Amino acid sequence: MKHLIALLFLLSPRLLFAQEKSYIKKGNDLYNDKKYKEAEADYRKSVDKKAQNVAGNFNLGDALYKQKKFADAGQQFNKLAESQNNKPLAAAAYHNMGNSLLENNKLEESIDAYKKALLNNPKDDETRYNLVYAEEKLKKQQQQNKQNQQNKNQNNKDQNKQNQQNKDDKNKDQQNKDQNKQNQDKDKQNQQNGQQPNQISKEDAQRMLDALNNDEKQTQDKLKNKKFKAGKTNITKDW
Repeated sequence: MKHLIALLFLLSPRLLFAQEKSYIKKGNDLYNDKKYKEAEADYRKSVDKKAQNVAGNFNLGDALYKQKKFADAGQQFNKLAESQNNKPLAAAAYHNMGNSLLENNKLEESIDAYKKALLNNPKDDETRYNLVYAEEKLKKQQQQNKQNQQNKNQNNKDQNKQNQQNKDDKNKDQQNKDQNKQNQDKDKQNQQNGQQPNQISKEDAQRMLDALNNDEKQTQDKLKNKKFKAGKTNITKDW
């Protein structure tokens, strides 16, 4: 695959338009010397002189592109392309418009521009190559965006799970605190009533003692009322 710099080669305005008009000629000379800002100024002057000056408008877009003013360049080429009945010229304008949009990372718009260029010039292999490049770049970008969204959703899911766990732990701690407080309050109440924690009350102890004494008395009464039965004795007289 060609490097991006080679991929985004713009058509030379000097080759496209060889008019000898003063501003355009001066702009072309400055452009060739890589003095793009100064070239832009002369191209604008040529456009001011004649608004429909095709060469001036095309070369102006080219100079803007070279200065990395990609948004302005795209608008300039789009305006020129839509005003043309000349298909080769419209194809060249759409091609450069696509390059400007691609540099500005507007991939879908650049793809659309390249397709329009091919409609006007189906045999343009450079435009076709740029189209495939932009489509592949868009595909990778969409895949990356999808992966980023999945990662974001997973992170949100994990965070929600952690938040719920923290909430459950907090509720459990609060329940333990409440239970401990209830136990402390109960022990304090028992102490105030003269009881030790986890011991029976005096009333319960007396009832249990009375029951034991009553059982013992009943047992003694049964023994007193029971008659003693002596066993028989055999006596052998020996006299």
